[in-house]
Amino acid sequence: MTRAISLHDVSKVYQRGVRVVDRLSLDIEPGEFLVLLGPSGCGKSTVLRMIAGLEEITEGELLLDGEYANELPPSGRDMAMVFQNFALYPSMTSRDNIGFPLRIEAPGADPRPRVDATARMLGIEDLLDRFPGQLSGGERQRVAMGRAIARHPSAFLMDEPLSNLDAKLRNHLRAEISALTRELGVTTVYVTHDQAEAMSLGDRVAVLRGGLLQQVGTPRSVYALPRNVFVAAFIGTPRINLLRGLVRAPLDGAMTISLGKQYLRLPEPLCLDHQLLRVQQGREVIVGLRSEAIRIAKPASARPGEAVLTGLVEHVEFQGHEVLVHFNTGSRPAVVPELEAPRPARPVRRRRRQGGTVLDRLRERAGARRAGPVVVLEHPAGASPDPAPPDGRLPGDLIVRTTPDIELRHGMQVPLLVDIAHLFVFDQHGERICPAPARLPDLEE
Repeated sequence: MTRAISLHDVSKVYQRGVRVVDRLSLDIEPGEFLVLLGPSGCGKSTVLRMIAGLEEITEGELLLDGEYANELPPSGRDMAMVFQNFALYPSMTSRDNIGFPLRIEAPGADPRPRVDATARMLGIEDLLDRFPGQLSGGERQRVAMGRAIARHPSAFLMDEPLSNLDAKLRNHLRAEISALTRELGVTTVYVTHDQAEAMSLGDRVAVLRGGLLQQVGTPRSVYALPRNVFVAAFIGTPRINLLRGLVRAPLDGAMTISLGKQYLRLPEPLCLDHQLLRVQQGREVIVGLRSEAIRIAKPASARPGEAVLTGLVEHVEFQGHEVLVHFNTGSRPAVVPELEAPRPARPVRRRRRQGGTVLDRLRERAGARRAGPVVVLEHPAGASPDPAPPDGRLPGDLIVRTTPDIELRHGMQVPLLVDIAHLFVFDQHGERICPAPARLPDLEE
């Protein structure tokens, strides 16, 4: 039997008012594989522990199959948890570790048939008589998974189970976990900070930052339509190119987005999304371009809907099957501060502006309610106007993915074609405005 899990405005507050999870609402369908994704310390493991009953819920409700479960003890929730550090008993063999919860649940029953069946499923029959100290990291994690599977729980809760393993073994066990959970059809909540795991495993991905749910959706939808700059920058390899732009929408000419020394000309006739950009006339925005949205080609070969840029080669990364080229286009990067930090910095309180209309004041208050800065469009006082590249990137403001047959050298000037259909535009707060959200904001909210 599998089960539905629902969180309604759930919060967790520790001593001194530290709020690590803030009004999180999430519905997990029976048999679904949901991944909680975010930087270390963002509250995703706390959410998992509240579902398991290992942490008390400060505010909100947890529903299991539609029934209130805040006060239900862990033993009554029929869930199995797989921890990051394996958590095996060192004095027990693998057989005894897998069978231990079965002996607790039914002291008089013989656990051997279920232990053997689980071992066959995981391919660890030859490890059953070994102790944890005689096993490799991958073998220990298989035994830990076997202990969870043997119970036949209604839900699996996995807290970064692959983070202590090497890359090759992680990829192998990732495929095994995906196949096993689909075969068993058990609801699974999986916590990770690795976006590659999240995208390859989950039916849906829930992105957290600072205890706040940023976006939830299928891996494809979260990648293709990120709700804000943080989600766009956190998901995708290499990271999305984020550039500061200025919208220019003259009534008698083509609409463009200035990137500093160059500009992107929007194709005419304007699509609905680009028409909505007219309200940003004269405002600074953040332009997002994934590396696959740009190709190296001459302007004469431009397809309908492609804009022309020119880039100076700064660095070439050979990856074998592909090449990542770092270009300098004279654009100004938009920085996502503390992208890997657990929670955003506290917003700076600004003095209330004197005068202005009621609508202006409402806009300021709406902006102040956001969860800290998502992007930086102004340099701090005393900072260099040309800071070091953000996020540990190599020099250059634009990364382009291309094939290894194209030979490029440092200093070459190369024509680039940008597919405007894959252009993202975010406002100064980091919220996506193009493509337009499915639901436009209501002025009465």
